[in-house]
Amino acid sequence: MATKRHKDSQKAGEPNPFCASRRIFVDTVSERITSLQNPRVKQLVKLRDRGARDAAGLFLIEGYREVKRALAAGVKPVEFYCGPEWYLGENEPALVAEARQAGAQVFELSKAVFAKASYRDRPDGLLAVAPQWKRALADLAPRTPPFLLVVEAIEKPGNLGTILRSADAAGVNAVIVCDPVTDIFNPNVVRSSTGVLFSMPVVVAPSAEVRAWLRAHGVRTVATTPAAKMLYTQADLRGPLALVMGSEQYGLSEFWLKGCDELVRIAMAGQADSLNVAMAAMIVLFEAVRQRSLKL
Repeated sequence: MATKRHKDSQKAGEPNPFCASRRIFVDTVSERITSLQNPRVKQLVKLRDRGARDAAGLFLIEGYREVKRALAAGVKPVEFYCGPEWYLGENEPALVAEARQAGAQVFELSKAVFAKASYRDRPDGLLAVAPQWKRALADLAPRTPPFLLVVEAIEKPGNLGTILRSADAAGVNAVIVCDPVTDIFNPNVVRSSTGVLFSMPVVVAPSAEVRAWLRAHGVRTVATTPAAKMLYTQADLRGPLALVMGSEQYGLSEFWLKGCDELVRIAMAGQADSLNVAMAAMIVLFEAVRQRSLKL
């Protein structure tokens, strides 16, 4: 039933938008799950682990913004779980209906069951299961001149997701992940990328293959390392470019340090000798943006 405020603003004969929204929701749901021991709920919990994700070829997408961006990018969930008691607004039923139209089988979860299935401290009642995908270097079609970001052996999923957001904001053509420690379908990569994972071309490939591909395409490589003599602001970051960043703990491997065209560093005024890799990537990316936007 509509509240008094909505009754007052609703013209006679017009459909109640809240009733319509609820009707969309009811017509969309295939089954309601109230048991914590339901096999589907147990499988959702398992998909938090990489082994289970890779074995099933599936991954989790949780949150309104992430799900909305996934659907907008053409991702087709195979299953969709909703917990209406966790909703934060009034737009969720329409998103559930959109997931159903994309081919997902929809399940409603009770509040306690959704809390178990969710990997967030405060869920918002939307959780999709979608197929993983693989993109090869040959699939990339960077614009001219190419502007790429290469990251090696990134360990923390939150950092990888934040790097994707920064790359998207900087207008990078693609992110190439070499020899990853974490996988791009980790729930925290999806979350920290805020759904950018679905629109940013991301390739996972071995370092040797990536370096060979970059050289074959005439892309200059500039790597960051605290040991470099040149500041990143002194390097020419225009033209065909791939910025190369290393892991949080060990930095770049000798393979990249010896094989890149140029090494640069970020000036450090205090006692710290390095930055968080996501922060370092953002700093250098936007210096490249600044240089590439200058009119010659």
